[in-house]
Amino acid sequence: MMSKTEPWLSGSRTGISPFLAPLLYSFDQAREDLERFTEGLTSEQIWAQHGSVNPVGREVRHIGGAVDRLMTYLQGRQLDERQLGELQTEFEAGASRKELLAGMDAAFRRAEAVVRSLDPTRLTELREVGRKRLPTTVIGLVVHIAEHTQRHVGQAIVAAKLARMEKE
Repeated sequence: MMSKTEPWLSGSRTGISPFLAPLLYSFDQAREDLERFTEGLTSEQIWAQHGSVNPVGREVRHIGGAVDRLMTYLQGRQLDERQLGELQTEFEAGASRKELLAGMDAAFRRAEAVVRSLDPTRLTELREVGRKRLPTTVIGLVVHIAEHTQRHVGQAIVAAKLARMEKE
């Protein structure tokens, strides 16, 4: 049985540097995987805690929030009060699967617009992250956003599988 081609193998993207396109592929892969692995989960399953594994809902909400926060640093800014407040509410249960995926998708779309506007000749420009203003570069943040997204997608998939097992 042939599987669908993963986003990173689906061909080049027009209008974006090949150094930046992998981040957009990461977002596409996250969308596909989370749609697939959370399909059919109830709200109770989405927010169920399984030992030390975060609920699916927390992971999906964190993905969107983290992308938003990291994109702020990518643009050379620091977090504002709204973003800091949202960080404190990532564990609050209640949002449905549809709402969570829509929120993540909206964060990805905002990020994609920023990434498409980046000048690829400035990928080594310095950026600062967090209150300690830790040093990194534009390309460092781009790579981290992609890998951080995929790390939490994996955690959400594990949580979804645990939620399904509990139901059985």
